[in-house]
Amino acid sequence: MTFDRYGSNVLADDPHSRRRPQTRDQPAEPGLVVEDVQTGWVGAIVRVEKSGGVHVVVLEDRKGRTRSFPLGAGFWVDGKPVRLVPHRPAPAAAAPQRTASGSVAVAGARARVARGSRIWVEGRHDAELVEKVWGDDLRIEGVVVELLEGIDNLADRLAEFSPGPGRRVGVLADHLVPGSKESRIARAATQQFGAEHVLVVGHPYVDVWQAVKPARVGLQEWPHVPRGTDIKVGTLRALGWPASDQADVARGWKRILGQVRDFRDLEPSLLGRVEELVDFVTAEAV
Repeated sequence: MTFDRYGSNVLADDPHSRRRPQTRDQPAEPGLVVEDVQTGWVGAIVRVEKSGGVHVVVLEDRKGRTRSFPLGAGFWVDGKPVRLVPHRPAPAAAAPQRTASGSVAVAGARARVARGSRIWVEGRHDAELVEKVWGDDLRIEGVVVELLEGIDNLADRLAEFSPGPGRRVGVLADHLVPGSKESRIARAATQQFGAEHVLVVGHPYVDVWQAVKPARVGLQEWPHVPRGTDIKVGTLRALGWPASDQADVARGWKRILGQVRDFRDLEPSLLGRVEELVDFVTAEAV
């Protein structure tokens, strides 16, 4: 019996195959330095483009000269063979979701337990408008919006509520303009209960309807309702909508409210005041 040092098949094992580098796919990312094996051209990838029906990679050398090569095999990166393939940029990060007020939405957030502080608004329509635009924010902050049912009730309601540390009241008033009855009531309430516990702000409109941009209902401006005519009834008549009874008023408001998509459909004179109230009742000192 003789010993065969080469085995039964000398071609069965190629000792060189284990050392042969394997070509791998390499995305043609801008800025990557590669070498074209055939020409020895070395340059950074500038871009990938289509030329003559085929994709080519444009390389720029250190002297600023550019040259194009067919995309595919035949390149080296860091001394290893690669096959250049199209680079697919990572998808752009999705823009953060926003609430109707423009705040960053907090996904999955649960409503906070109600604070002792409150926001009061004059009527139901004010409350519904605030809820539609700021509702998500107020729930996260734990702020409850309550009806005042008219600014004339402010002093009595405040006396009943007893504002103080941890029990602030922010009030949104209609037609809060210099010299008005509303401004006198607001000033007296602030003096009596303290500006650190009570904040009364307001918009200049007779009714909160007018805080909605008139373009949302096809108007250039809200109609001027004669003194002595209910502002809501006069507005509905000017719009050509039914205005016979309270049910018509309610339907008209729902129609207007339905046109409000987010904060951009409201006048800045209301936006700033509501944001001011939210800040006041959620301040750390509360």
